[in-house]
Amino acid sequence: MPDDFSHTSGQNWTRQSHVSQHTSSHATPLSSDHTHTAGIPHPAPVRPSLRVVVADDNPVVRAGLTVLLQQCGDLEVVAEAADGRQAYEATVQHRPDVVLLDVRMPRVDGISALPHLVRLAPVLMMTYSRESETVQQALRLGASGYFVHGEFRPDQLLSAVRDIKAGRPAFTHSASGALLPKFAQHPSLTQANMAHSSSGPHVVAGLRGVIAELSQREVEVMELIASGMTNQQIAASCFISLKTVKNHINRIFAKLNAGSRGEAIAIWQDLARRGSARHD
Repeated sequence: MPDDFSHTSGQNWTRQSHVSQHTSSHATPLSSDHTHTAGIPHPAPVRPSLRVVVADDNPVVRAGLTVLLQQCGDLEVVAEAADGRQAYEATVQHRPDVVLLDVRMPRVDGISALPHLVRLAPVLMMTYSRESETVQQALRLGASGYFVHGEFRPDQLLSAVRDIKAGRPAFTHSASGALLPKFAQHPSLTQANMAHSSSGPHVVAGLRGVIAELSQREVEVMELIASGMTNQQIAASCFISLKTVKNHINRIFAKLNAGSRGEAIAIWQDLARRGSARHD
C-alpha cells in the first residue's frame, strides 16, 4: 500500500490493508481471582456495551477523547488511529459500534476513508473543519453525525456517541447550519432571497416557506426520521405501508433539497433550533 495515498489518489487502498491479529500461546495462570470462594463464583466483569474507535492525527486530541469516553462505564475505546488507513484496519479488527473520525489527517484523510468505514460501523465526524462543502460531502458519503470541536460539551459528545449507536444522527450547530448555503439555492426561493447571505433573515424566511410545503403527514414522517427511526419502524408507527413511507421520504427530500437522510436530518434540526431561538 503506498504511503502517499491521498483523497484523490484512488479507492483501492482497503483491498491492500492487512490487519495483524495478535494471539497469545500462554495459558492464563489460575489465581485467587479466578477461583470460587465458599462455593460462590466471583461475578464476571461487566463488558462495556458500546465500543469505540478514535481516529485523529493529533495525539493530544486522541488522548483527550479516549480519557473522556473511558470514564463512562458503558463506553470503551478499543483502538486509536492516526489516519484513515489505521482507522479502517482498527475497525476491521475490532468491529466497534461507533467510529469517531477526523476529517484532515495525513496519508489517508477522513473523507477518503469514510465510505469504507460506514460499511462496517456508523461514523461520527469529529473535526475542526466546518466548511459547508466538507459537511455536505461527509453526509453524502454516509456519516451519521458531524461534531465541530469547540461547539459541544463533554456530556453532549457522550450523548451523541450513544445516539449514533442507536441510529439517531447528531450535529453541532455549525454543521447543521452549513447546509443553509445549499438550501438557499432551492428553486422555490425567490431570486431576491437568494441574493442574501445564508445567515440573513430573508433566506431564513425562505427556508420556513420550504418547510411550509410539507404536508402534515410529511412533517410527521420527517420528525420520525429525525428521531432515528428506520423506514420499517415509521411504517409501523404510522400504520402505513413501507412503499408509502418511501414515497413520503422521496417527496420530503425533494422539498428540503436534501440528497440523503443525514442531510435531511441536519437541515430539519437546524431549522428547529433556529425556530426555538426566535421564540426564546
